[in-house]
Amino acid sequence: MKNLDDYPFEVRPLSEEDGGGFLITYPDFNTCMSDGETIEEAIANGREALAGMIESLEAWGRPIPAPNSGGAASGKFVARVPKSLHAALAARAKMEGVSLNTLVLTLMAEGIGRGHQQRV
Repeated sequence: MKNLDDYPFEVRPLSEEDGGGFLITYPDFNTCMSDGETIEEAIANGREALAGMIESLEAWGRPIPAPNSGGAASGKFVARVPKSLHAALAARAKMEGVSLNTLVLTLMAEGIGRGHQQRV
């Protein structure tokens, strides 16, 4: 049996429309998820779901994904953007005296922060 602690998971709040509480998913297993009223309960329920998923895969002789094989965040990604957007971002970064990477990271973090505030 694989060590369940090696598998990363994501927990997010569920809207009241979806029943409230928290949803847990495992990036290495696209169909393994669970929920709970609290974060702790979601994690405990998710751990049971993960154990059941691995047990089922083993019983069927199916391969079990390695931890972090499901697209866990590496901290790096590449995005293609239109030349005009690239030029505008580069000009703004130069004007603000920061690298293009720093500017884009800051703009993304601000956007995520605003989106999170609207949902809470």
